[in-house]
Amino acid sequence: MTLPAAVRRRLEERFGPVRGARPVGGGSISSALRLELADGPAFLKHNQDAPAGMFAAEARGLEALRHAAADGGLRVPEVRAAFEPAEEGAPGEPGWILLEWIEPGPRGRDFGGRLGRGLALLHRGTEGRIGWEEDGFIATLPQPNGEAPTWAEFWRERRLEPQLRLARDAGHAPGDPRDWERLSAGLPGLLSPGDETVPSLLHGDLWSGNVLASAAGEPCLVDPAAYLGHREVDLAMADLFGGFPDRFHAAYGEAWPLLPGYREGRRAAYQLYYLLVHVVLFGGGYVAQTRAALREALAAL
Repeated sequence: MTLPAAVRRRLEERFGPVRGARPVGGGSISSALRLELADGPAFLKHNQDAPAGMFAAEARGLEALRHAAADGGLRVPEVRAAFEPAEEGAPGEPGWILLEWIEPGPRGRDFGGRLGRGLALLHRGTEGRIGWEEDGFIATLPQPNGEAPTWAEFWRERRLEPQLRLARDAGHAPGDPRDWERLSAGLPGLLSPGDETVPSLLHGDLWSGNVLASAAGEPCLVDPAAYLGHREVDLAMADLFGGFPDRFHAAYGEAWPLLPGYREGRRAAYQLYYLLVHVVLFGGGYVAQTRAALREALAAL
């Protein structure tokens, strides 16, 4: 994995000579490098095939999280630059984002507790309406963020229905259409707690690979798909594939207890979005898990 010449040229115009570049983890969708710049190390992601606006959306999400998490014990890397070829009149060049380098290390003492408390504080410190000022991305897939009258309508129209269409267009059938119709009709009742609190700023893609430990052992959040929504979405994604410390959930609940019914149906309804994304991106291997989550959500109606 090398640094493309076009990216190097753009970087050196802004930051001076690039003295070194080596591959690092953190680039499941894009290529990731640690760069040695004149003022020290930096983290770069670049992608020749990134959809227009993907890195700009990531930059805005990171900056929103960084501002909101400043006093909550969570660290979010500073955005140093983002390059969108279409906006810069440079079609054919890779898009990229340059971030503060956070030196990795082992999880510190009470890492899970700090992460849980910090996430609860992040979720509490938000004002605004459901959605986001512009559409974004989940991985490389479009993530519509337009406002909706209720949280259930947002979840149905901006999250589940677009991904369900993409999954079906790709030749996958993640459940009986009649079951999806039943779920759609039942969402207003199932997700009604989402209208009882002010929307939270969500990371939006909170799986364990997007939570890192710094050299000081502090929890760090990366790779968001940010918007304003119900806080349980982040927790549902954290529960979906595991990898979080046990103390994380307890600490979150101590800082801001969950409303009854989260594990009895709402969690599955939120996890369906991420499972559909995986069906679209990675194929039929996730269809069975999607159908199981659909059954679990329906059982709570």
